[in-house]
Amino acid sequence: MELTKFRYFYAVAKYQHVTKAAEEICIAQPALTKTIKQLEEELGVKLIEKAGRNIRLTPYGVFLKEKLDDILPRIDSIPDEINALKESETRTIRLNILAASAIVTGAVISYKKIRPQAVFKIVQNEEEKSCDVSVGTNSVNMDFSAGAVKKTVFEEKIYLAVPRSSSYADKQSINLGDVKNEGFVSIAGSRLFRTVCDKFCMIAGFSPVNIFESDSPATVRDMIGASAGVGFWPEYSWGKLNSKTVALLPISSPQCMREIIICRHAGAANSAYVDEFYEYLVKAFKNAQRNHSPK
Repeated sequence: MELTKFRYFYAVAKYQHVTKAAEEICIAQPALTKTIKQLEEELGVKLIEKAGRNIRLTPYGVFLKEKLDDILPRIDSIPDEINALKESETRTIRLNILAASAIVTGAVISYKKIRPQAVFKIVQNEEEKSCDVSVGTNSVNMDFSAGAVKKTVFEEKIYLAVPRSSSYADKQSINLGDVKNEGFVSIAGSRLFRTVCDKFCMIAGFSPVNIFESDSPATVRDMIGASAGVGFWPEYSWGKLNSKTVALLPISSPQCMREIIICRHAGAANSAYVDEFYEYLVKAFKNAQRNHSPK
């Protein structure tokens, strides 16, 4: 059953006059009458009947017109809705944050100020494969760059954060094994950074005793500053450590470093917004790296 037949019937039902309906839809009157008869045959009911020189709707015709009052406008709006969805997709950036969330979040906020129409869909999922841009690390032998059409890699040192009141605070550097008996203030175990740091401790020959855990880097910093314990602090991806109560020490052994990998995936190949944000994010990391001062 063709949609065109319903449209022709709807024009007739609206005017209840075949000639006026034919003029509106630019079709010959005999062809319109024939189409209505075909629709009636397909439905098995009469839709219109003569009323003097005009026509009127049968109860079946009234019922069908009421249905089409709702259906046809919705069908007619589909092209505009599809175009709106298409436009939205070109402005959407699917972002997977697996490392350096502070820098990435800051970049998203500042980018939205210059591109307020941009739409971000943000996840933190190691298994996510449909993102446009991902930020991760390979320090735990996991490949986050599969399917990337562009990739930028930044190296980042990992420092040991200690209370300034501790006996370690004045050291120029520290061997990680020297703090094996200290309590550690750590980022929560679900974070990749925690896995990286546990690996460093394992290389140094011990398993850290975690006396406090938090999802928040700021909370980790504050607890170390309160002399709750020692902890790991990435060189620049958590931001500057502007605290008078915490000192950052380079770790002399083992080498504590990770790679932060920013990938532009093939998910939205035609999106100028994705390409622009990828470059914007890379610049944000370069600025963070350039402006970092560990002490």
